[in-house]
Amino acid sequence: MNTQLLEHVAFRLQPGDDVYVARKDIAPGTYTDPSGRPMTVAAPVPAGHKLAARALDEGTAVRKYGQVIGFTSRPVTAGDHVHTHNLAFRAFDRDHRTGADARPTAYVPAGERATFDGYVRADGRVGTRNYLAVLTTVNCSATAARAIARQVETSGILSRYPGVDGVVALTHTAGCGTGGPGNEGFDILRRTLTGYAQHPNIAGLLVLGLGCEVNQVRDLAGGWPRTLDRPVRTMTVQEIGGTRRTVAAGVAAIEEMLPAAAALRRVPVPASELLLAMECGGSDAWSGVTANPALGAAADLLVRHGGTAVFGETTEIYGAEHLLTRRAVSSEVGDKLIERIRWWEMHVQGDGSSIDNNPSPGNKAGGLTTILEKSLGAVAKGGTTALCDVVRYAERITGRGLVFMDTPGYDPVNATGMVAGGATVLCFTTGRGSAFGCKPTPSIKLATNTDLFRRMPDDMDLDCGPVADGTYSVQEMGRKIFDLILDVASGRRTASEELGYGDEEFVPWQLSTVL
Repeated sequence: MNTQLLEHVAFRLQPGDDVYVARKDIAPGTYTDPSGRPMTVAAPVPAGHKLAARALDEGTAVRKYGQVIGFTSRPVTAGDHVHTHNLAFRAFDRDHRTGADARPTAYVPAGERATFDGYVRADGRVGTRNYLAVLTTVNCSATAARAIARQVETSGILSRYPGVDGVVALTHTAGCGTGGPGNEGFDILRRTLTGYAQHPNIAGLLVLGLGCEVNQVRDLAGGWPRTLDRPVRTMTVQEIGGTRRTVAAGVAAIEEMLPAAAALRRVPVPASELLLAMECGGSDAWSGVTANPALGAAADLLVRHGGTAVFGETTEIYGAEHLLTRRAVSSEVGDKLIERIRWWEMHVQGDGSSIDNNPSPGNKAGGLTTILEKSLGAVAKGGTTALCDVVRYAERITGRGLVFMDTPGYDPVNATGMVAGGATVLCFTTGRGSAFGCKPTPSIKLATNTDLFRRMPDDMDLDCGPVADGTYSVQEMGRKIFDLILDVASGRRTASEELGYGDEEFVPWQLSTVL
């Protein structure tokens, strides 16, 4: 039989946790736990998965991160693999006391704050990229929009304008066959399109419609403020006279915008002008141990430097939302988050689903068992500073500090909402290996484990795996992420940008009934 110290192959995240986390694949055998008692591991436990620290009766609350991650569905013996076969989701009461854990932020003095090189727009906002965009009002104009962007990008003309990052076609499948203004889904679409149209990473815009859709071009764009440094052109396929003529006119319109966009220059600006979006996708059990807490530490640094950090995925903080309400700056902010949680409970019941359906097969293969466990890891992205606001999907973020946006957990829908809210750089943590980009905002990929970083080196920007073996502390890795954010905000291209990701990931949240 194999006999060795358990601490060599597993660890506890908090002293009172009911489970250990496997550092590596654990073979069956007898191990000595930290108290000197023998522990029998009867079956293999994969790296990142959980094994019981003590015997647990059926129906017992199981703790990891010092929080409840589920309830035993059968009796568990010390050393047992704890996963979907013996751990289940169950609703339970949580202490949501608003502001109980809120602490004042220790801001870095203004003269000592970090800086990056960005594009200062006429409205005072600061961009990290300099794109031209073709934004569609409806699915029917998507093909023409893609043809316009593709023709400009492949023509060679952009080589004469190195200050322009590219032309992106922002297309979607909505815009008609639905209710109009006042319909929740329609209003979300309009809010999303408006957020992208006014985004500081976009230097010029062509709005393209079909002509007869519910989401009319003139109604969408008519109220947008116009600035000299962000021209907006509008046209419809029906008005121009068909697809070929529309593509030709669209290409001409974009080419007219190139000289002015290329003339813009980066200038040093304080990090307080950054709006960081944070997302996790393809998560594994290491996400809540390495990359997510380290990203949270980076978010804390950005907030201390006067900046803003936003994260969402309401269905993936479920069961851990009390950790945020307890950090809320006011009862109003805390109540807004609880109201969104209650909305989601009703929303999933309406289609016979459950929020616990959220962990994907890949999540579970990586060691995550319930939505409660996944949420506790996901909420670590929010760091430790006070929660300053809760905003609707794609709502413009105007305040500073840590913000939560109500979004679904589906990666492209979540990211689209945060970018529409104004996010100028995004950090995306992944343990399984998500492939993602979100033009016009650069996406920084953070690997939760070194195996992934080595397996997909062309897709990852930073390996957060060394946190697991103690090579770096969470705070030290957070500093590395913060420095990388500043470099990317200043123009350093990410792995996703080098690979060309971001053209297909504009996915507004669709809530409308299709008529």
